[in-house]
Amino acid sequence: MSFIESIRTVLSKYATFSGRARRSEFWWYYLAVTILESVLYFALIVPGLTAYTTAMLEAANAGSTTVPAMPGSLTTGYLVVSLVALALLLPTLAVIVRRLHDTGKSGALAFLLLIPFVNFILLIVWGASAGTPGPNQFGPDPKAVDQAAAV
Repeated sequence: MSFIESIRTVLSKYATFSGRARRSEFWWYYLAVTILESVLYFALIVPGLTAYTTAMLEAANAGSTTVPAMPGSLTTGYLVVSLVALALLLPTLAVIVRRLHDTGKSGALAFLLLIPFVNFILLIVWGASAGTPGPNQFGPDPKAVDQAAAV
């Protein structure tokens, strides 16, 4: 599955928590979300944060006890990044659950991702694990379905 095809698949199954997701679908989508959020962060938040930090340092060097107002660009940047993250939350959870299904695990294990520090390790291990070959209780093998469609 290609990069673009993976993103299309995940977004077309926006709230589909049933079925299975291949490793490539999961990891390409995860890469796309990481790139998008990083670009938004560096384009919208870093400049405002830099301006705010500079204003605070200048106020401290001048001996002022008042805290400078947060720049509007910083507030707008946080708002935009938060809205994008919120919009991508449901498809991200859905692809995680489908990925768990592909490895033969219950989607309820996705709640373990709420545990700080452990979540990153679990995401890597579960995301990199090979799927169950052939059909399982969550549906047919997506790799076999894609290969059959290509023939």
